Amino acid sequence: MAQRAARRSTRERHEQLLRLLREGTTQVEKLAAVLAVSPSTVRRDLGRLTEDRKVARTYGGAVVPDAFHERPVGESALVRRRAKAAVAEVALELVPDTGAVFVDAGTTCAALARRLAEAASGRALVATRGLETAAVLAESPQIDVVMLGGQVRPLSHGLVGPLTDLALDRLSFSVAFLGADAVDPHRGVGEPTLEETAVKERVAARADRVVVLADSTKLAVADVPAWAELPGGWTLVTDGDAPADLEDDCAAAGVTLLRAGGAA
Repeated sequence: MAQRAARRSTRERHEQLLRLLREGTTQVEKLAAVLAVSPSTVRRDLGRLTEDRKVARTYGGAVVPDAFHERPVGESALVRRRAKAAVAEVALELVPDTGAVFVDAGTTCAALARRLAEAASGRALVATRGLETAAVLAESPQIDVVMLGGQVRPLSHGLVGPLTDLALDRLSFSVAFLGADAVDPHRGVGEPTLEETAVKERVAARADRVVVLADSTKLAVADVPAWAELPGGWTLVTDGDAPADLEDDCAAAGVTLLRAGGAA
């Protein structure tokens, strides 16, 4: 009887723990406080849930790996805003003084566009395929914004298709900042359609340097239908909640890893 009660208590705690992780509480100390247990108990629970492939460990906590689900851009803009802002701040330091820059569609790239618009002090040419990104960049009188043509994808508001390819054939970039629905140091970036991956591969081929901007939740996404391979030596900028083994994975894949501060 006592053993059954203990198992039930553990199972209920695991269910609560998973619920808290899905709601965005990821740090061990915060989880322990909410559950009224010790941090060591939370770490033990996370270890068991990791073995069962129900969570993915991060620095000081964990996240629940999500099956792939493409959010509308308006919904995505409300998620992990501080993390995206922190990633954008690190990415801003990678913007060169000269040469054209590409900034992708997506809310993390839009966060970088916002910082570019605020910080621009000299003339700069920035190309994009994202409607929100273009609107933010256009607020700066110092930035010449080039909007690629193409078909607008309804969820991401990113442009794809033959007209996008035609524009890219006539451009080159000192650095290209790419967004992603999923990121893997070995596979590249994951996207919902082959059209999206084709655009990202074409952009990467036209850039001297490729930088992927992704908050840490993009590193725990499963079942993405399409992947874009990136040229060797690309850079990943993510936040401080990224998995503990990411540095080793990036080193093995020849990817430069830059971490922003802790996120919420």
